[in-house]
Amino acid sequence: MSWLDRHKESEALAIAAHEAKEANNLSKAERLFYEAGLAEKEALQLIDPRVKPRTYAVASISAASLFYKAKQFVHAELVAHSSLATECLPSFAHNELRELLQAIWNERAQIDAGIKFMPGQVSITVDGGKIVRGGAPLDLILEKVQIVNSLFIRTTEFLKDIPLRTRGAPSSEIQRICRPWLFQGVPSSYQFIVAIEGTRQLEFFEEEPLKPDLIASTFMAILRNAVEDPEDALVESVPDPGYRGTFLKLARNLAPSGDSYQRMQIRTVGTERPVMITPATRKGLSSALRKQRQTTTLVDEEEHKLRGILRAVHLDSDWLEVFSENSLIKVMGVGETVDDLIGPMVNHDVIVHVAKGLRGTYKFIDIEPC
Repeated sequence: MSWLDRHKESEALAIAAHEAKEANNLSKAERLFYEAGLAEKEALQLIDPRVKPRTYAVASISAASLFYKAKQFVHAELVAHSSLATECLPSFAHNELRELLQAIWNERAQIDAGIKFMPGQVSITVDGGKIVRGGAPLDLILEKVQIVNSLFIRTTEFLKDIPLRTRGAPSSEIQRICRPWLFQGVPSSYQFIVAIEGTRQLEFFEEEPLKPDLIASTFMAILRNAVEDPEDALVESVPDPGYRGTFLKLARNLAPSGDSYQRMQIRTVGTERPVMITPATRKGLSSALRKQRQTTTLVDEEEHKLRGILRAVHLDSDWLEVFSENSLIKVMGVGETVDDLIGPMVNHDVIVHVAKGLRGTYKFIDIEPC
């Protein structure tokens, strides 16, 4: 039997495994993933890496990933380590296999800690600019971690059909359902992994339970639609304009705007292609937000931009203050801006989009980090 025959057999088993997973038959899915991994491993052993280095690399990643999905961590580690020891392995495979190994080690640490986590861990890599191998400015990473946390919480609230929250912290029920953890990633550029702790409180799930990995998969789907097709796919998946605007703004705030970093890559560990976020992404998301504003509001005044440091926010009193051009400027009409969007920007460089009135007053339109 040729490597291609074994590979096709592995593909068929993997498709069946995904179908079982969709049907919430997790034990069957893990068994099928294991069988698919065995078939892919046999295919791998029939490929000469010196003749077909890329084919060998893809089969290596596939076999290790299938064992990982089957929770057969020893098998996954053995495939990853033996493939990494191959001299002609392409660099992209080195990166993906190391990432998979780190995910395995993180899952083992979670098991040892006695804490159950949902499937579908999300890997986030930041590189370029001031990012070095395994290191990054602390304030930058803290800001992005806050945004990712907000995206996960908002995704959970969206899935539970909770009206858009504009003030205060998420409810205790949502915090029990979605409690993100941060894990160490592979030290290539700067990487961190987000895992969602499984809930021990089942009462909230009685009417309409969430599948264990639905939060992570919906998070990825919303983020991909926001980045790649905000005017069609995102509108279809998030019909509520309030939630859609919030997701667009959070995604925009992940995108680079200065020289601190150049790219962000977000992907579910061991699965799909990544979502790539670049400076061009910010421009596309800003354009989508402008179009959404034009369809939902009427702004007669000309739009201006205030660049400066956000010094104060008082959402209940409907204003914020930004220090711009050596003066403190008050901007009114903050309105329904959600506080987990604006809160992390306090004492940071921002761009405030405003409408300037005839008397020199400023009316709030939007805000984004510089």
